[in-house]
Amino acid sequence: MGTMKYVVALAFAGILASLGFALYYMLKDGRDGRAKSGGMARALTVRIALSVILFLCILLAWKLGYIQPGGLPLSR
Repeated sequence: MGTMKYVVALAFAGILASLGFALYYMLKDGRDGRAKSGGMARALTVRIALSVILFLCILLAWKLGYIQPGGLPLSR
């Protein structure tokens, strides 16, 4: 269970980094009359891929029993 925390944290860091790169390319491209490089689309594609992989890894870890749903306690 301890390694899953690191995997999730690393995936979130990668997702945030790709969003940062997309922001950089969005601000950089189109200035000075240059053609757009497609860097923003590439960075956003990486973000989507990392998000899907993270979701599948969490689902697989749940199915294999590495993580358990905590849930909220029901108080009536």
